[in-house]
Amino acid sequence: MSTIKAQKLPAKGPKYLSVADTIAESIRSGDLAADSKLPPVRDLAYQLGITPGTVARAYTVLTNKGLLRAEVGRGTFVARNDQREMADDDVPFGQNSRVSPIEIDVVPHGNHGTIAESWPVSLFSPGLPNLGQAGIIRKLLAEVAQDPPSGLMHYPSHASSEQARIAVLNWLDNVRLGRVDENDIVLANGGQNAILIILQSILRGPRPSVLVEELSYPGFRRAADLLRAPVVPVAMDKDGLIPEALEEAARTHGAQVICTSPDVQNPTGIFTPIKRREAIVDVARRLDLQIVEDACYQSSGIPVPSYRMLAPERGWYLSSLSKTITPGLRVGYAVAPEAQSANLRRAADHSFFGLSAPLVDLTAKLLVHPETIALEGKVRNAFDQYIRSAVNHLGIYELTWRESVPFLWLGLPKGWRAAAFCQAAEAQGVQIRSAEEFVAREARAPHAVRIAVNAMIPLDIFDEAMLRLRRLLDNPPERISV
Repeated sequence: MSTIKAQKLPAKGPKYLSVADTIAESIRSGDLAADSKLPPVRDLAYQLGITPGTVARAYTVLTNKGLLRAEVGRGTFVARNDQREMADDDVPFGQNSRVSPIEIDVVPHGNHGTIAESWPVSLFSPGLPNLGQAGIIRKLLAEVAQDPPSGLMHYPSHASSEQARIAVLNWLDNVRLGRVDENDIVLANGGQNAILIILQSILRGPRPSVLVEELSYPGFRRAADLLRAPVVPVAMDKDGLIPEALEEAARTHGAQVICTSPDVQNPTGIFTPIKRREAIVDVARRLDLQIVEDACYQSSGIPVPSYRMLAPERGWYLSSLSKTITPGLRVGYAVAPEAQSANLRRAADHSFFGLSAPLVDLTAKLLVHPETIALEGKVRNAFDQYIRSAVNHLGIYELTWRESVPFLWLGLPKGWRAAAFCQAAEAQGVQIRSAEEFVAREARAPHAVRIAVNAMIPLDIFDEAMLRLRRLLDNPPERISV
């Protein structure tokens, strides 16, 4: 491929982004015409003096962007103009580019057509079914608009959000948080914003390190990047973080905080039992680590205490309404440890003053509405139907899943690598996430993928998507190089 030259790849920055930039520029300039076939991954890797995995990742980035299309058994081609969906054609993929979303629903609003009309199927992120919450929200929004309890002509404040914070406290009634009152709660613009203001409350010094699970929600790393804090992955096993690895990483890097998801680990679905949590708390106390617990996927009534209950002086808890009611409102909340509420409020005040007054009033009404309270169980029951479909088709393989958890973790059989499998799946109309998206930049990713349960699409379409993935798994590519 004469349009990609080794000397054009910058020495700094991720190499796969440099490859993606170079190919994208060749497409934009016309050097690579529509329907042109790209070299096989190994051929281009040899030409550029880089690893095949780097090229495969670049191809996946461009396929996700809509500049390329992958065809099983044929190769990778430049997409035609009518196939492209790029919103930022002239923006490079490197450090100055628009960063792709961390974890969002990408299903078009109202996409409930026939199977033929609904492809490709996005299983990048979980999607909530509408089981009446939209109607409840519309009704309550009308009430707020008619008579806004907080008014409309002043800046929001911690005091003005009191009723909403009390509603959040009642919403968390079945969560074992320890001694807590509404003053320990700060409202945020979704769970990701809650992570950011917690880290802003904690981190001190010029280069404070943040520890994360070796496979973890990318939002932890993105928040740390914004605060210019180095991110250090910590080894895991079937019960979550390994205490010995946590201690070694904390001592080596002078870390101040560990970010973890012990109830529903994203992306693996691992649950951390009480004995392991107690061991992690012991390490945190000896090395003065703060513990940030992301509970956005938590089921209500989990009997194991949170880190905030186990270590009330250093346990931070966060969640949102995005996985139980709707992500559209962007309502999240953070719960500070005892005696640290003022730091958390200060971080929120200095960042955005607080949620808007109408949103605060809506939250106060929504979380105490009797139909909303019953919704959580209905949503999880709906997810279970989709999970059963996935297990029925893929259960013969190395599949990790749990009831009511809206994603599954699939270890790939021999013959498949994650990037190649994601490309092949997308060519079949099914979009899933590679394990590479959940590891640190320089870390080695397992040959695995995460399949989100998107209950915004009809169950029969999801079932067909699982069947297509099963066919791919049953037929790994047979290639031999000489």
